[in-house]
Amino acid sequence: MRIVGIDLGTTNSLIGAIEKGRPRLLVDDNGSPLIPSVLYYEKDGAAPIVGHKAKRHRADAADRVLFSTKRFMGRGKNDLTPSDRSLPLDFNLSDDATVRFTVAAKAVSPIEAGAHVLAHLKKLAQKEWGDDVKKAVVTVPAYFDDSQRQATKLAGELAGWDVVRIINEPTAACLAYGIDKKTLGTVAVFDLGGGTFDISLLRVHDGVFEVLATNGNTALGGDDFDHAVCDVLLTKAGLGTTSLTDRARLLVVAEKAKRDLSEQESTEVVVTMGKQNVTVSLTRADFEKAVTPLLAKLIGPCEQALDDAKLKPNQITDVILVGGSTRVPLVKATAQKIFLREPHSTLNPDEVVAMGAAVQANLLSGQSGEMVLLDVIPLSLGIETMGGIVTKILHRNSTVPTAAVEHFSTYVDGQKNVDIHVVQGERELVKDNRSLARFQLRGLPPLPAGIPKIEVEFVVDVNGILSVRASELRTGTNTSVTVNPSFGLNDQEVENMLMASFDNAERDFEARFLIEAMNEADALKRATEKSVGAHGTLLKPGEKEEIGTALSRLEKSLEIKDRELVKKRIEELNEVTKPFAERILDNAVSNALKGHDLT
Repeated sequence: MRIVGIDLGTTNSLIGAIEKGRPRLLVDDNGSPLIPSVLYYEKDGAAPIVGHKAKRHRADAADRVLFSTKRFMGRGKNDLTPSDRSLPLDFNLSDDATVRFTVAAKAVSPIEAGAHVLAHLKKLAQKEWGDDVKKAVVTVPAYFDDSQRQATKLAGELAGWDVVRIINEPTAACLAYGIDKKTLGTVAVFDLGGGTFDISLLRVHDGVFEVLATNGNTALGGDDFDHAVCDVLLTKAGLGTTSLTDRARLLVVAEKAKRDLSEQESTEVVVTMGKQNVTVSLTRADFEKAVTPLLAKLIGPCEQALDDAKLKPNQITDVILVGGSTRVPLVKATAQKIFLREPHSTLNPDEVVAMGAAVQANLLSGQSGEMVLLDVIPLSLGIETMGGIVTKILHRNSTVPTAAVEHFSTYVDGQKNVDIHVVQGERELVKDNRSLARFQLRGLPPLPAGIPKIEVEFVVDVNGILSVRASELRTGTNTSVTVNPSFGLNDQEVENMLMASFDNAERDFEARFLIEAMNEADALKRATEKSVGAHGTLLKPGEKEEIGTALSRLEKSLEIKDRELVKKRIEELNEVTKPFAERILDNAVSNALKGHDLT
């Protein structure tokens, strides 16, 4: 049975498969394999139009168009950044647990929007290859967390796909370039798309990819370049603020200007605001000046990824450019400057992930005998953290063998032992998941809370056996346990656990958010009480009583267990204690400088 590969992108989506040994990407009526991830909702309430036809309405019917929704997949109201909110989208944030958009008088979630795009791709595939095309490999950014991966898979299922594998976009890009054929190498995948930047460092050894480090910026991409160009155009045109419709129209013009200036030194565009039409000349120098502050944000994540992987730039053997925004000459130059190596750019950066997805799909369909098909983790693996919530360390659908490391610390002062509870499943609370093992890390130095550095490493071998190691990095104290996560589980039980996670997603996340807020409140309460006890002489008259009242109000909110109320009381206590905290800091600095001549 044919399995296809899908790149569900922020700006464009693609679908393809291997034919006659080579990746083939399908094209739509526009003749392009790049299908805009844009939806247009007509007035008759029918299913939205997807792709190029929808994109044409961004300028004339902005209130009926959705785009860049992948940025919000699996994210909540509190995850939104100022950059997110600047997009000309009508956010519907009445539900704290989920981001939605109001379009054509209806609320639409990112999952629903993604499902419509994937359904459109499904129609293209079935038109080309027949109605039996139902299985797909779908790519996601390497930094996508479990909720984002689950949301992507659910979008696929809503569209009628059987999503047989979720794979990381950088891994797909490596497959497209054939880097899996290397015996040994270290690869940097520099992925700058429409809405996100992702840098991934991978080690390849005999066809097996190991992710060494990932970093990036989930709110930086070509969309932000477009906004920067918009601001330049408005300035040059001598025009002021814009309405939602005018901004949407201007973004279309800005995107075209960006593409033109990636190929030529200058361009002319017409800026339309209401009834005003102003012709503006724009040079590549204008564009590069406008986006230079954005390009500066690419450097830090790359350096952090190198540091996390304990690598120097000259140890990178290959650099792969992914995403249409890497066509910008200054972006390519930035990648080369960071990694001291000419990036691979022979494949179309817009298409390389989809090509790799097609390669992976071909492997899963059993059409290639050159590589060994590696198994995947059926359910996420993690540990219990404060308040009975789960911190996932290895996510479901990760290809094995695989490994991941997370760092933690203690919660109370002087803690000498830490309980490690290993769990399996997709739910947010420990009680709703499967317990695999419990063990204890003993002999920690009796330090204040938050100071000990505890490293937890999960390793799953080719046989699916999980080894968990915990160690305190200051003393070298360590302990470990080995379990078989698949023991006692059949396929139906795995499926039931997955469906339970979908059915209870919003409720689970709300419960998790409440516990996290209560943990934050408890930590702040203890820290405040400790500071008052240790630095009481720095309190001004009446201040102790004021802090005591704020602490009491915080304690009562914990009893009520209302997340919004807890967050409000945290803010109140922070505000009340701010002057006191500043005096503690000033006093500490003054004591540290005693006896030092600064002249």
